[in-house]
Amino acid sequence: MFDLVMFDLDGTLVQTAPEIADAVNDLLREQGLPEVGEDLISTWIGHGTRELMTQAYAFSAQIAVDTVRRAGTMDKLMPRFTVFYEQRCGTRSRLYPCVLESLRALRQAQVRMAVVTNKEQRFTTTVLMAHQIRHFFDMVIAGDTLAAKKPDPLPVRYCLDALKVPAARALFVGDSQIDVDTARAAGVPIWAVPYGYNLGHPIAQARPDRIIPTIAAVAEAVAAGAPHACTA
Repeated sequence: MFDLVMFDLDGTLVQTAPEIADAVNDLLREQGLPEVGEDLISTWIGHGTRELMTQAYAFSAQIAVDTVRRAGTMDKLMPRFTVFYEQRCGTRSRLYPCVLESLRALRQAQVRMAVVTNKEQRFTTTVLMAHQIRHFFDMVIAGDTLAAKKPDPLPVRYCLDALKVPAARALFVGDSQIDVDTARAAGVPIWAVPYGYNLGHPIAQARPDRIIPTIAAVAEAVAAGAPHACTA
């Protein structure tokens, strides 16, 4: 069915909100600002850590997001956030149910796989290595790998070209409107999981081609019944 499956990372393969929230609040405390709850922080995941931190800082300081952007506040604070997130990255994240079994099944079926995320490369690598899944992927495209990131279709098209797979033989699996828009712009089918972040909105509103309960559905489809067990 598919020769290549491209996965989003945060909210699709790995639940990263707890440790992202830890790093955000580390920085807010250092700045003398109130902490922000994990549930709210999770609604800002998807555009990269700079945008997430911009939203969190504006909310905590009770000022407009545009004011934070115009003031260049993040130019000063992101180096400190990087320090905090490097300390936290991989410490409280976890794989979602069926991820490990499904990646194994896809690899056994000789399906090529890639990660396409807006998370910066250094954090992406840390998360993948912490959960021992980096070796499953033929390619990892992070938010700072190319000149553009999702929802621009460039990262997906780059994967297709580099791995020599036509769009009709590829699949994108994500959890957000950003992923749906990216895949559609690249001409690739898009399946979505309902448990991710999607800026706090139900994934059905993004109108993916298919909503799947876990990525085990991908393995079942592309591996054509190859035996694998989800032990979630």
